[in-house]
Amino acid sequence: MPSASFAGVLALMLAVQAAADSRACSPSAPGSPTPTASSGNVLTTTDGVRFTAETMATNLEVPWAMAFAPDGRLFVTERPGRVRILNLTAGSSEVALTLDDVYAEGEAGLLGLALDPEFAESRLVYLYYSARLSPTGRVNRVVRYREVASRLAERVVLLDNIPAGQIHDGGRLRFGPDGLLYVTAGDAASSGLAQDLGSLAGKILRIARDGSTPRDNLSGSPIYSYGHRNPQGLDWHPSTGDLWADEHGNIGNDEINVIEAGANYGWPRIEAGQTMAGMRTPVTFFNPAIAPSGASFYRGQRFPQFANNLFVGTLRGTHLLRITVDAAAKSVVAQERLLVDTFGRLRDVLSGPDGYLYFCTNNRDGRGSPIATDDRVVRLVPAP
Repeated sequence: MPSASFAGVLALMLAVQAAADSRACSPSAPGSPTPTASSGNVLTTTDGVRFTAETMATNLEVPWAMAFAPDGRLFVTERPGRVRILNLTAGSSEVALTLDDVYAEGEAGLLGLALDPEFAESRLVYLYYSARLSPTGRVNRVVRYREVASRLAERVVLLDNIPAGQIHDGGRLRFGPDGLLYVTAGDAASSGLAQDLGSLAGKILRIARDGSTPRDNLSGSPIYSYGHRNPQGLDWHPSTGDLWADEHGNIGNDEINVIEAGANYGWPRIEAGQTMAGMRTPVTFFNPAIAPSGASFYRGQRFPQFANNLFVGTLRGTHLLRITVDAAAKSVVAQERLLVDTFGRLRDVLSGPDGYLYFCTNNRDGRGSPIATDDRVVRLVPAP
């Protein structure tokens, strides 16, 4: 476990690195302070799990996605267009890539990140970002790089021309148990595209690691499921392998869905508890909106009572949502909101290789109230 001064050391190193990178965006001015938890603040869940929250890294600029490498390094995307590699043990930070064509307006920018299932051998890193084509043109695309000595090179575009907008860009990347890459794509604020099988917008997409289309995809396209408004987080249940995903609804009606190949999830014809023949309804939904974002099932050993719980970072909700599921029935058994109004907007969450639970904040995205050390990477650790 890091010493009490670790976060400050890493914060200083991050600040020095950002100043040295001439292409880095200037940090936004701090807003109203958000209360922060220290490692000495013990919290308890409804079923008696005691934990503390430890800040592991500070002064990031709108981190959007995180992925651990087998060697323990943490890869993080920053929406203005940077990929950082954090060594949380050594307290170091390196800028591995700065995109020069990123369209970072509204909700768009450098978003998703995934490491190859065989990263230790291949060193392949996959990104989803919004690209600026002209003063008014933009698209979302999936690209692949190879990491060499903490730098990303050998760029290959795997999937291009996904509709992009200032809002509803989706952006999550994640490898499934089948070894294929899953991609969430929003409707780019054009709701009709979600039902259009000729468009990649409003879909969950699936491609092979080389960008090719799996034979059993819908209509021979990259489309895996459709009828989505702005899908954000996704992960597979550790025991059943079912794909669970969350998405933003329209004026509330945020959803948690169990995703099946080729299925239609209804947007914009239905949402939340509405029904229509041939369309799927969510396992649960939220009113008022919580704006669910990154999601992960807990797979570690540090919190036995968290086993196979789905954790979701929320933006408008400003809490870490814990969902207990009935895997066989594909239903929600219980929900609990952790760290309410403690760290502000939470963008991504993942189960770390050390058994702890990690999340990152998004208070500098223009919609939050950042404190001086935002944005942060935080982990939950058991308390005695």
